[in-house]
Amino acid sequence: MMIKWTLLAVTLGFLIDLLIGDPRWLYHPVRLIGNLIAVLEKGLRRIFPKTKGAERFAGVILVILVTAFSAAVPFAILYGAFYLNEWLGAAVETVMCYQILATRALKDESMKVYRALKTGDLEKSRYAVSMIVGRDTQNLTMEGVTKAAVETVAENASDGVIAPLFYLMIGGPVLGFAYKSVNTMDSMVGYKNDRYRYFGTCAAKLDDVVNYIPARLAGLIMTLASFAAGFDGKNAFRIFRRDRYNHASPNSAQTEAVMAGALDIRLAGNAWYFGKLYEKPSIGDPIREVEIEDIPRSNRILYASALLALILFGAVRILIVWSLKGGLG
Repeated sequence: MMIKWTLLAVTLGFLIDLLIGDPRWLYHPVRLIGNLIAVLEKGLRRIFPKTKGAERFAGVILVILVTAFSAAVPFAILYGAFYLNEWLGAAVETVMCYQILATRALKDESMKVYRALKTGDLEKSRYAVSMIVGRDTQNLTMEGVTKAAVETVAENASDGVIAPLFYLMIGGPVLGFAYKSVNTMDSMVGYKNDRYRYFGTCAAKLDDVVNYIPARLAGLIMTLASFAAGFDGKNAFRIFRRDRYNHASPNSAQTEAVMAGALDIRLAGNAWYFGKLYEKPSIGDPIREVEIEDIPRSNRILYASALLALILFGAVRILIVWSLKGGLG
């Protein structure tokens, strides 16, 4: 019963996300996942000793509990809703799909940085970008703030839009929320600092695994979207092929490389995290200087990529379902 509504629910959820985004007054279920991670981390740290092996084992337990909970709860809610009424179930599934996607929120948050930059207030701009990046921002220049915002749009085009669409089309909100839980754990504990070097290993590795295929699909989709949106698609594909592994993560540079090539700019490079400088390779060529208008340009590529992903993944789902029905018939 749930399966037949998934394509429509994902499509409607996608459109609702574009219309209203993530209003602050609406409590987001990912916050519940974040709260669960925080509570379990405290409990597991009390139980297990502070040794390399024990912390890694505790991290594995965290991943199992959070992922299982994040999949089980939406499954139970959906099962109950569809049991009561098919239309109620479809409505609940649509809302869940909407909650998993973040196209409008990503655009809105990056445009806050753009508007702050337009005022010329560097401190305000640094604060705005600090809300969407994990790096230290207190010493960023105007160019550094702009690059950070563009890089965030590029990376989260995969993590927040295309990868969720990929998993939603496969397994609906149940798989979608399971994916979001892994992504959230990585953002909270997947750091290579003293606190999370061992505890966060499982979360970080699992995030690499679940994003491996979606990130590469996202890079290809964003390349096509660059052509469609009127940007340098040829250079986007060239930089994608050349620089897509210029990052500590095997996935993060896939879409950053496309964005840098499409906009004819250089992204990435050295960055500060938690007061420590990390030397990172650059991505792209400085065909022209980075400018604040690159933020709305990156959002045009984001929206084109999101729409193209919805169409392509939806078409593949229709073909698979049709072929299965044909085989069964």
